[in-house]
Amino acid sequence: MALQFYWYPKCGTCRKAKKWLDEHDKSYEEIHIVEQPPSKAQLKEMIEKSELNAKKFFNTSGKKYRELGMKDKLKDADQNQMIEWLASDGMLIKRPIVTDGNNVTVGFKEADFEQAWK
Repeated sequence: MALQFYWYPKCGTCRKAKKWLDEHDKSYEEIHIVEQPPSKAQLKEMIEKSELNAKKFFNTSGKKYRELGMKDKLKDADQNQMIEWLASDGMLIKRPIVTDGNNVTVGFKEADFEQAWK
């Protein structure tokens, strides 16, 4: 499976990740995370495969996160509630998300990309 690259074109971190993928000749499908956010089922699968806590999928530095007071809401939320929120608005999701169906990276750290996608 080609990589799926969930991104927001105006995001600087996403552009850095895209550049890394291009420089390493990785083929990928670009998916605009706001226009086509991952479904609840896709998010659940990505969270499980990433072995990260669902909280790590939130864009904690985003305007929408602050406006909705997500920091306080997340304290008592279970994974299903978090997935519900994430699926409801692509701007709440930390980006980019890259997956090949087995591996998942959230955000862009070059070392993580080297390990997962090289």
